Amino acid sequence: MQISYTLSNIQAAADQFWQYAHQYRVITFNGGLGAGKTTFTRALCALLGVVDVVSSPTFSLINEYHFKDAEGHDRLIYHSDWYRLRDEEEAIQAGIEDMLSTADSWCFIEWAERAPGLLPQHYLEVHFNVAEDDSRTLVLKKH
Repeated sequence: MQISYTLSNIQAAADQFWQYAHQYRVITFNGGLGAGKTTFTRALCALLGVVDVVSSPTFSLINEYHFKDAEGHDRLIYHSDWYRLRDEEEAIQAGIEDMLSTADSWCFIEWAERAPGLLPQHYLEVHFNVAEDDSRTLVLKKH
């Protein structure tokens, strides 16, 4: 599956993406620096009704956001950035395994290729491809 968008229609792209992706508890966002991973996460969180400021977790490693689902239940999103991790051992020391095993939550992970052995068997991999006109195409791959 592919979804293309620009900043002017990112919310519509986030809605289309979430209709498909909500069934995956772990979603990895892959692309180079400036590909739009955090910006798209911000659009997803806005769609879900997160009221907190959504920012890059590059230095905090994990940001936590709450939203209410359709039934009014509190739901949790972990937004994680593994760019600064050296290896899987450092990820374990940082509590990444705890984040990944939390029930009733979603994990949005940037730079998951830094510790791929920690990913669960089933997850959604999303690649951000940037075009010359600054539009993006998301390429989704099920695992």
